Amino acid sequence: QLQASGGGLVQTGGSLRLSCAASGFTFDDYAIGWFRQAPGKEREGVSCISLSDESSYYADSVRGRFTVSSDNAENTVYLQMTNLKPEDTAVYSCAAFRVIVPGGGRYYCNAFNKYDYWGQGTLVTVSS
Repeated sequence: QLQASGGGLVQTGGSLRLSCAASGFTFDDYAIGWFRQAPGKEREGVSCISLSDESSYYADSVRGRFTVSSDNAENTVYLQMTNLKPEDTAVYSCAAFRVIVPGGGRYYCNAFNKYDYWGQGTLVTVSS
């Protein structure tokens, strides 16, 4: 189960921190991804983190402004968003997938088509 929170209304240039609280699975075997969907647009993966080694990924549109982190003791992943722009306005959701590859190996967290556990979204609105 995944629970996202922390969305809200912020002015251009402001900051927000989203939280994704996870339960019901072995944290280290999974990756947590952050996705967003703006009105009339397709959902996009913006960031992710592998919980075993904390390797991470950022989409070009957010790199340098967003930071993903995890608190494994609390089973929570955060997305710190800074220098927010109106184009960041969207519903943000967190999702998870098991990164272990049958037969050995691990997927990178940016295998965005693999995510199969989803939480509800939280709305981020950036005013100009």
